[in-house]
Amino acid sequence: MTAGPGVPTREPSPARSEPAGSGSRRGSRLRTLTRVLPLGPATALLAVFLLGPVLWSFYGSFTNAALTGAHARSQDWIGLDNYARLFADPVFPLSLWLTVLFVVASAILGQNFLGLGIALLMNRANRVVSGIVGTAVVSAWVLPEIVAAFVAYAYFSKDGTLNQVLAGFGMTGANWLYSLPMLAVVLANVWRGTAFSMMVYRAALNDVPVEVTEAAMIDGAGGITRLTLITIPMIKNSITTNLMLITLQTLSVFTLIWVMTAGGPGNQSTTLPVMAFQEAFKFSDIGYGTAIATVMLLIGAVFSIVYIRALRPGKE
Repeated sequence: MTAGPGVPTREPSPARSEPAGSGSRRGSRLRTLTRVLPLGPATALLAVFLLGPVLWSFYGSFTNAALTGAHARSQDWIGLDNYARLFADPVFPLSLWLTVLFVVASAILGQNFLGLGIALLMNRANRVVSGIVGTAVVSAWVLPEIVAAFVAYAYFSKDGTLNQVLAGFGMTGANWLYSLPMLAVVLANVWRGTAFSMMVYRAALNDVPVEVTEAAMIDGAGGITRLTLITIPMIKNSITTNLMLITLQTLSVFTLIWVMTAGGPGNQSTTLPVMAFQEAFKFSDIGYGTAIATVMLLIGAVFSIVYIRALRPGKE
């Protein structure tokens, strides 16, 4: 249909064109959303049950929150008073030292090296021996912590299994939980936790190429040389991961120590978790107890940073 004389005609407007690449960007955002969306429920659960308590604990360390009494209902902000009190507490330096000693002795020197040694031996053993050893080591790890604690208590107590064995050889036993409480809890924690390190290292050793170790053997490299120059560098990531996990787990060990010694005698086995429990629940001082827990969190972060820096990939 044509317009009459004198009637202006309208030029058809050009079709709008999409900017180049907008479709691909939209598709990329959609794919990203599709991948991230299923993580939403898990992230929410972590925020509620993990991040939430950590943040509340950090906040509570700046208050006079209590388990009973007036401050159980309403807490007052007291700033750094709990931390000032903690650093002035004569028990704190001893508890800090015992905690570091417990972590280094039972996790780093005990579980870590013993787990690596067992994993190396299992790689050389036949399937039957490997299965028997693995089952024996893992059996302690799968026990509930409270059960493992009572088993360790029964073993190290004055009339326990260890002293009965020593008596059978004509030797005089000792009250291990009284005379050497830290040694007893360190050995108990090594017994219970070595299985995790063993499994981590055994999986890592299976990923070390056989061709590399065989070539080193042909070149005349001995077992120690192959271990230090080939195997250890190739499993550095597993070593870092294992050290961080067993350190954080050992740093928070409470049930084992509480059942075996209850922090005693005196304060000779009062690690920071035991001290935090006593202050928060025995003396009803939640604010002070959470301040101790915050210090434990910082100690765990320091250990993790040291591991990552010392064993980062590519470091010679």
